[in-house]
Amino acid sequence: MRSRRWSPAFAAWPHSRVRLFLFDIDGTLVSVRGAGRTAFARALEETYGTAGTIERYDFRGRTDLRIVHDLMTEAGLDVERIRDRVDDCFRAYARELTRIIGDGSRVKVLPGVAEVVRRLGARPDAVVGLLTGNIEAGARIKLEPTGLWPLFRVAAYGGDDADRRRLPAIARQRARAIGHEFSFDRITIIGDTPLDVECARASGAVAVAVATGQHPVDELATCRPDLLFSDLADVDLVVARLADGTS
Repeated sequence: MRSRRWSPAFAAWPHSRVRLFLFDIDGTLVSVRGAGRTAFARALEETYGTAGTIERYDFRGRTDLRIVHDLMTEAGLDVERIRDRVDDCFRAYARELTRIIGDGSRVKVLPGVAEVVRRLGARPDAVVGLLTGNIEAGARIKLEPTGLWPLFRVAAYGGDDADRRRLPAIARQRARAIGHEFSFDRITIIGDTPLDVECARASGAVAVAVATGQHPVDELATCRPDLLFSDLADVDLVVARLADGTS
């Protein structure tokens, strides 16, 4: 991913007032209507000879590295074999996902998302990025048809670490590389699953849950996120509450 060029406007804004907003992809920004699972099944079959129990595996909130490890160890494959072929698997996955996504009409941008991302990205006190279980290639394939891909300045991906809870530190390091130093309490993680909330809690970030995936509002409420939205459709309200950083 290319970083946005550093500009005097961003340099002049006090670092202590700038926040980093990290968005999940599937169920938070977009729905690709099962394309990821289908592409994964084909990639696993091609690479390892089996997709294991993929039809009943819960993808929600899990990193792509975790998905491969869980499914293939359950299928009885040796850990070394899984590790040795994982790059081949991800290349096959990206190829299949590209084919399934096609012209992008399968990708549905969820309510309010495009405007929320654009408004935050235009603010001098905000840096917008991704924290996703997708590998980088998968994230790009899913987001390029939406036109939102260039707006995300930093990212941590599901190919960086199998444990989602370690991704905020990776995103923080990448933000530092473009000139921004964030304490974890100046980082906001937005996602649609309890694992997104857990990820934020583990690092001391602000946890924002949005019920546009497969977890309803009442279920997400039990995780006690700092902010909870049914969706992001009320753009003015969402941007104001995210920028404020409080509930």
